[in-house]
Amino acid sequence: MCSRLLPFGWLAVMGLDAVRFRSSLVPPRLQAIGTLLLLGSFYIFYLTFRENTYLSPAVRVQTERGQTVVNTGPYRCVRHPMYSGFILFALGTALLLGSWYGLLGGLILIGMVAWRAVQEERVLREELHGYSVYMRRVRYRFIPHVW
Repeated sequence: MCSRLLPFGWLAVMGLDAVRFRSSLVPPRLQAIGTLLLLGSFYIFYLTFRENTYLSPAVRVQTERGQTVVNTGPYRCVRHPMYSGFILFALGTALLLGSWYGLLGGLILIGMVAWRAVQEERVLREELHGYSVYMRRVRYRFIPHVW
């Protein structure tokens, strides 16, 4: 329950910090970078949804739909492009709105997403045929040549 409420708390903190109390002084140049990160996240989301029709908020293999490993589009570079897009979204939103507290909250959410990705890969490795081979071929989870 708490993890479901955290994103809303994160948004509230950013709103109070950046708009109501104006306690963060984020330079306009960083806000512009936030805009670019946010736009980049939307493009990654688009590419990810276009390539993977099996996307689901629940970690499960959709055997009833004949789920297979997706290895085209952004999945050629990273195993979790949707989460990569989320990283850009969280950082970009906080910077664009001008909230250092929001940036801190975004980093916490990114940590939670990283933990989820590791758990998700355990399920996929065990239940989705060919995922282990895919993991050896595509080595990075979120950021090419980093992690």
